[in-house]
This record gives sequence, structure tokens and C-alpha cells, in this order.
Amino acid sequence: MSGKFEMTNMDMKLGTTLKIKGKIASDADGFAINLGQGSEKLNLHFNPRIRDSVIICNSRDGGWGQEQRDNHMCFSPGSEVKISVTFGKDGFEVKLPDGHQLTFPNRLGHSHISYLNVQGGLKVSSFKIAGE
Repeated sequence: MSGKFEMTNMDMKLGTTLKIKGKIASDADGFAINLGQGSEKLNLHFNPRIRDSVIICNSRDGGWGQEQRDNHMCFSPGSEVKISVTFGKDGFEVKLPDGHQLTFPNRLGHSHISYLNVQGGLKVSSFKIAGE
């Protein structure tokens, strides 16, 4: 896994949507999008593992929580993707490039997210936070 995009002091509130556009590297076997308070306090760890044809979602509060797995794989090496993540009181709605939607609970219960990290085989070309 190569590449890393990181932002601290982000201002993402309940009801907003993060939209990320990027290109998956031609040699990528996966990537991760992390949202939370910091690298050890993640409300959402979104991790498509292309090689294994599975998307892992999890949370981290010092240690990892229970994995949630989804076998809907619409990511492929070399492709351009748009992913949107809506931050709700009860959890996250992740909309995949093909329109499929995943939901993941807001286990840590935060109402504000200040940390974004994208790592692995996804090169971010743009991102924005919209809504309210």
C-alpha cells in the first residue's frame, strides 16, 4: 500500500456528506478511508480489499472493534471512483461508485469529526464536505 492523504482540524458535523474523488492505482490491492478524532480514535474505517473482494468497515478506540464485512466489490485497479460518506447521528452511509450503499453505526457516538486519512492505493483528486 502506497500513498497517504491526511487532514486534521477538519470540521465535519452531523448531517454533512464527505465526497471523495480519486483514482485507484493500477497495482492496488486495496485502500482505506478513515474518519474520526485521530489515528487511534476512528469512527469509520472503510477498507475495500480488492484482492479479497470484500469491504471491511470497523471502528477504533485504542483497539479495533468488530469488523463488518460486505462482499459487494465495485472497485478495480486503475479505475476512477467517487465515494460519498454521510455522517448521521446513528451512523455512516457510504455510497459506492456504482450506487450501492453501506451503513455502519456511529459506535463512538461523536457528533463532530476532525480527522480524515486516506491511505493505500487511492490517489485523491478532490474532496469536499457538503450539506446541513
